[in-house]
Amino acid sequence: MFRWRLPQAVCVLSVCVCLALAYEDDIEVNYADTYYNEITEGETPEPTPSVAPCSSPDLTKWDKIFSMLENSQMRETMLLQYADDIVKVEMGSLRGEMLRFVAQYGGSCGVAVETAGRRMALQVEARLRETLERLKQGDQASAAAAAAAAAASGNSVGNSNHLEAMLQQLLSAARTQASRLAKLETSCLTSPGAGMGMSSKTGFQLPEGGRAGHREQEVTSREVALEGVLAALQETRVELQEVLRSSRQRYLPAGCEMALLFPMRSRRIYTSVIPDVPLSLSSFTVCLWVKPTTISNKTVLFTYGNRRNPYEIQLLLGQTSVLLTIGGEAHLVEARGVVNPSRASEWIHLCGAWSSKQGLASLWAGGKKVASTPGVAEGHVLPDGGSLQLGQERNGCCPLSPSSGNVVPGFEAGFDPKLAFAGKMTGVNMWDKMLSEEEISQLALQEGQGCEQRGNIVAWGVTEMVPHGGAQFIN
Repeated sequence: MFRWRLPQAVCVLSVCVCLALAYEDDIEVNYADTYYNEITEGETPEPTPSVAPCSSPDLTKWDKIFSMLENSQMRETMLLQYADDIVKVEMGSLRGEMLRFVAQYGGSCGVAVETAGRRMALQVEARLRETLERLKQGDQASAAAAAAAAAASGNSVGNSNHLEAMLQQLLSAARTQASRLAKLETSCLTSPGAGMGMSSKTGFQLPEGGRAGHREQEVTSREVALEGVLAALQETRVELQEVLRSSRQRYLPAGCEMALLFPMRSRRIYTSVIPDVPLSLSSFTVCLWVKPTTISNKTVLFTYGNRRNPYEIQLLLGQTSVLLTIGGEAHLVEARGVVNPSRASEWIHLCGAWSSKQGLASLWAGGKKVASTPGVAEGHVLPDGGSLQLGQERNGCCPLSPSSGNVVPGFEAGFDPKLAFAGKMTGVNMWDKMLSEEEISQLALQEGQGCEQRGNIVAWGVTEMVPHGGAQFIN
């Protein structure tokens, strides 16, 4: 058997050797392939020139202005959203605390606190929502008007700072309210065993007589706590009203969109008014809003006169009074105790009215008649051809000849800096008739739309008004 298989194995082995010899020339291993990323010794790769990044052109002045406006507007929007969130969260948490307090400590104290708290929360929320809406409208209106001068004057930064100050006031008021509610809750817990018939000291069940006495003591302590609650709530309401009042003073009254700013008292700072119709009148009504910075013994608000008589109409402001003259200083109407010097920086609505038929002259402050005098310049007619100014009077003291050298163009030399007005003024209107009491009271509403009711002689926002010497229109 072995002899037969040995020749077969020798044959197979010889066949394999023959095949290997036949393909030996065809198989060739190349170990010298060239790799393109190979760095050979002694050769320095040539630097590949890098492509220059895209170069953006230099931003122009207007690009920077629009970029600053866009960033400021985004910041104002974020601050408004943050203020809205603060109001919602704080009011929701306050209401939740009040409801939990009422659920845990029921009775007369809980009912009174819940009612007062709900009413206070609704009032505060409505006021805050109204303030935020007005703030949003004011920001949207001022953003378009101040686009060209935003970079130079910094109005956008001022608005953002103003928003931050308002947010701090709102947050402070909310925190004060939360602190007071915590004190109220503590004061209402003066009887810990209320309604359970348990002794607060021993924790044992009291007899009927002791239980009755304990209930009387509990009712008395609840009444005392309720009085403390009501007093604290009234104090909180007064503080919130003060905060809202101060915030309203930061905005223009009666729906006005602009105001005249008189930065300081100077004989060169005033505003000329150029009516579209002649002022030959036998009756008139002049109304305006003023926010004085300082008040002197005699401050000119509105004046009309000519070279013959510079004092045909004068509406003046004193330390605590308002004055109106027609046809000269001899015809004077005065209302004292109208202006509060401690609140001189607040908006005040003033009106002066006169009719030559009976010589009836009236003064109005805050929509209420504060003085009325008959026989003032009766039968007099205001002459045409004069000049009308705001914030100064033309006293006619100086020569009218330019060759004298004492007259400045615009007759500024005839102005007295001691009489100049400093502050803000808006809603200046004049009618050729005496307005009724109802019409004037509507014009004097702080939250109303009095600026939309314009006069037929001088119309705010329509009649041409030319500021001089630093006076300017502001939004």
